[in-house]
Amino acid sequence: MPPLPRLAGTATAVLALGLVTAAPAPGTDPVVTAARVVAHFDPAARQTPENIALEPDGSADLTFALARQIAHVTPDGQTRILATLPAVANPATPLMHSAVVTGIARAHDGTLYVNYATGTSATGIWRLSPTGGAPQRIAALPADGLPNGLALDERLGVLYAADSVRGTVWSVPQAGGTATEWTTDTALAPLPAPPASGFGANGIKVQRGAVWVSNSDRGTLLRVPVGPDGSAGPVEIRATGLQDIDDFAFPGQGRSVLAALNAGSRVLLVRPDGTATTVLTAQDGLSNPTAVAVRGRTVYVPSGAYVTRRDPNLLLARLRHLVDHR
Repeated sequence: MPPLPRLAGTATAVLALGLVTAAPAPGTDPVVTAARVVAHFDPAARQTPENIALEPDGSADLTFALARQIAHVTPDGQTRILATLPAVANPATPLMHSAVVTGIARAHDGTLYVNYATGTSATGIWRLSPTGGAPQRIAALPADGLPNGLALDERLGVLYAADSVRGTVWSVPQAGGTATEWTTDTALAPLPAPPASGFGANGIKVQRGAVWVSNSDRGTLLRVPVGPDGSAGPVEIRATGLQDIDDFAFPGQGRSVLAALNAGSRVLLVRPDGTATTVLTAQDGLSNPTAVAVRGRTVYVPSGAYVTRRDPNLLLARLRHLVDHR
């Protein structure tokens, strides 16, 4: 989730830009092509797509943060609401002032897990069964935090939730249970002073024995090794200068990343050496992108339009070749 404007007459948050990216080398073919918006969502219905998980058939499950909903979108753009998280009285979510559904992860059996931030005792990780029914909370998280990105490591049976306000990665058993502070390294924290937005740890993914986390305020991409006992190793800074980075995805099995930069309406390809190239922009249809997912050579990018207030959507594009697939 990006730094958001306040809603319903409150002041708009200030977002830092100032990102530095490398332009493609002359004569170099673009890495991502054939971008097209396949689904447009209704901002009046608070359909702000925040995070994404992919289904085996190429369809996508999205969280609509402000509507508190989980939606299913087919490759041709047909949208169906799967569930709505329960309303809470007097939500007091830090930075948001509204109850929001943020990160989403999918298990191989179709079970969906989402973060629900409310500023109340309802805050936590919730589960939606593939057979339907009402979502159920499986783990509580602190009401004064903002659980944002969510990742699942089925091999270890662990969910990881990135808390943007507390600068923490929480670990929770996939079956549910008590949340544990997996790492509270200072690299996860938001900046302590203006122009800080208050959003630290944001997107999160599991890749090759490590948990990767973005920090929106600091514009960094971090790698946290998972120890043999499941504990967090020392945090490594893998890229900087990615101001307002939201969630991200790995387009291969290596360490290159496709990252959504929200305020600038860009998607960057970040190479293992930390250099970055812009591969998608607002001209392609982005409107404050919030996440990236990749299946084969298809790239999925939801845009929440939190700042532009125009055209929240889901964009699909094509990788011309597999990136860093070692």
